Order: sequence, then C-alpha cells, then structure tokens
Amino acid sequence: MTEDADEAVETFYSEERWQNWISRIEEEELDPENEDSARLLINLQDDAAIAVAKVLSAYEDGRIDEDRALEEIEDVREIVLTEVDFDDEDKTMLIDGVQTSLVPVFYAAEEYIVGGVVEGDLGEYVTAAADAEADEDLDAALGYVVQAGTRVIDGDELDIDLVESIEYGLVSEWVNGLDSLQSAIQDPEVVEED
Repeated sequence: MTEDADEAVETFYSEERWQNWISRIEEEELDPENEDSARLLINLQDDAAIAVAKVLSAYEDGRIDEDRALEEIEDVREIVLTEVDFDDEDKTMLIDGVQTSLVPVFYAAEEYIVGGVVEGDLGEYVTAAADAEADEDLDAALGYVVQAGTRVIDGDELDIDLVESIEYGLVSEWVNGLDSLQSAIQDPEVVEED
C-alpha cells in the first residue's frame, strides 16, 4: 500500500495489530473450556471481522473505490491467514480454527464488492453448504457459505438455531466466521486488545 505524505490514508488493519493478538495468545494459558480463553479467541476473530466491516463501510460510503476496497480486504486476509506456529500445539490449533472461520469472511467481502448480493435465502445457502460438506464437496460448501456471507453483509440475520443444528465441521467453523462478520457489521466497535 502506497501512502502520499500529503494524503491521510485510512488504515483498516495492520500486521502489528495481528501480532499484538498473537503475542497475547502466546503469553496466556489457553483453555478453550475456560471463558476468558474463549473470549480472547472470539475477540481476535471479531477484531479481524471488524476490519473487514470497516472496509465494506468505507466502500459503501464512497470513501474508497472498488480497487482499494479489494486491496484492503486482501491485506487483512494476508495478515490474518499467515501461518502461526506456536511451541504449544494446542494454541496453534486454536489459531488455525480462528483463521479457518475467517476464510469465508474475506471471500464474502470480495464477492460483495465485485458482484453484489446474491439472491436467495441465507438459511438455504447454509443448509446447502452443510449438504455439500456431507458429500465431501468442500469447494461447493465454501461457495455456499460465501454466498450466505453476501446476504449477511446486506443485513440478513443469521439464524442461531440453524447454526447450532449444523454438524461440527468446516461449514460450522465458516458459519461461525459469518457470525463474527454479522456482529461486526451491526456494531463495528473496535475490540480492545487489552
């Protein structure tokens, strides 16, 4: 990203911000059963989703154009999806789960910017994704979740009962990411790192 000295450029996310979260997770005793540990991971995930929501908001408000919006989404994705390797295998696995959940958030944002909102029912896309996963067609499953994501960005509500009815797997992780995106769009308050 290039910056003209005379032009203030809005920053949506930074490597440093992500690293601060990673450092915190490295220092913490993480136990997914523990509420504080779970909250830390959710905050990390929500923080990245908020960055995406802010890019979308800037795009919709006309503060940035399509190319810049796509660049910003790609920047956040590259930072967040960089492989993290802790000495603690459990922590690496937990971060991997957060990263997995965020994958459709980035793709849905890009799809929304380039193609707009897909027609149809959000719940049907989620159900189709779960069916595709059951048939081991993960590309189709991700595609359906991404399409559902464009509906979330447009303001459709993700039905929590539907989410809870999905068998645990990639689709449930991806839908968890859409839930973070929904929260970020409805209330894009920055999650404090401390």
